[in-house]
Amino acid sequence: MPRVSTARALAAILILSTPAAVLAQAAAPPLAPLAHSALLAVDAAPAAGGLVLRVRRAAGETPLQVSDVAVTIEGRSEPAVPRADGTWFVARPADAKDGGKTLEVTVGHDGIHEVLRGRLAAAASAPGSATSGAASALRNSSHKQIAWWILNIVIVLIAAIAISRRMG
Repeated sequence: MPRVSTARALAAILILSTPAAVLAQAAAPPLAPLAHSALLAVDAAPAAGGLVLRVRRAAGETPLQVSDVAVTIEGRSEPAVPRADGTWFVARPADAKDGGKTLEVTVGHDGIHEVLRGRLAAAASAPGSATSGAASALRNSSHKQIAWWILNIVIVLIAAIAISRRMG
């Protein structure tokens, strides 16, 4: 009989921990390509209070040693602050409408400086815009992930019930 309660306890722990895992994965901003050169690629995403930038090699998996990042939005210099996860954060006022603005990123790496230019994606308010399609795809992806977690929980519960009936 104690094995039945253990199986139920494990199932309860799995059920209670799943929503937290789904929410933790959904918290990261979806980075979209902004600009690239032969050596580098810069991805960007809006975040609470500003923009998140990720600088990576355009090809290969070799880690990139970035010494500094300077950002200019529509000709105005903005400070970029490195974050623990390897991305860079550019603080922006809450009312800043950056969609469609030109962003220039100067990246210091491997003893050289590269300047990459790109245009930030427009806000996803228009139903037919390209970014609203990306947002829709992200929502669909999130829904599929939640459905996958629910399916996994159901399978574990069925297995726990089958094992408990076999033991009893």
